[in-house]
Amino acid sequence: MDGRPNLPRRAAAEAFGAFALVFAGCGAIVTDTVHAGVLGAVGVSLVFGLTIMAMVYATGHLSGAHLNPAVTLAFALIRHFPRHEALAYIAAQLLGAIAAATLLLAVWPSQPADLGTTLPSVGAGSAVVYEIVLTAFLMFTIMAVATDTRAVGAGAAIAIGGTVGLDALFGGPITGASMNPARSIGPALISGEVHDLWIYIAAPIAGAALGALAYQLVRGTSRRRDEIPGMSAEIGPSAEEAA
Repeated sequence: MDGRPNLPRRAAAEAFGAFALVFAGCGAIVTDTVHAGVLGAVGVSLVFGLTIMAMVYATGHLSGAHLNPAVTLAFALIRHFPRHEALAYIAAQLLGAIAAATLLLAVWPSQPADLGTTLPSVGAGSAVVYEIVLTAFLMFTIMAVATDTRAVGAGAAIAIGGTVGLDALFGGPITGASMNPARSIGPALISGEVHDLWIYIAAPIAGAALGALAYQLVRGTSRRRDEIPGMSAEIGPSAEEAA
């Protein structure tokens, strides 16, 4: 035992992290719309990146800070996360995102920017390609800092948050740079703008799997964090030991 919370409490940490991501990130999009570009694309990207960085630092030692159904599914796919716990994590992430979007609706009943709903500015095929690549970059980084002993684990939150911010800078104007089904599902369901939602479910899942498998391919034979006592593919002690 490593002292981490049981599954319901770890799921609650995931819900809180997803709530923070949607309320802060999508709230920044709403603010930028209402106040005519006060934040701009760079400011909105920073909000998303900094929120992820803060939540990884805040919840990494509790739940592993997946904060993203695509990340949870990718970890489960490559057996870095117990598959029987994946559903609880994903449900919590979705509930957190939906709760945040609901609160945004209460504050902004006129639904500016569709509450931060991700919508592509290109065709569906191009949007799918962008979201797959963006999420692959993110998952590749997560794999490096969270599963490889040669990477500096203490900087994981900075690396992951930085990747989210970077992806948002160049991908945001194209697709909204979701990389996270929960981040897109919450605002889409609450605003009613669900026409392109399938893109933001299918593409991040495919991209996360691709990024995880790519890192597995290039990592070589170094020891994984879950092969060292007390460490795993998450940012902290193993989920198996906490169960």
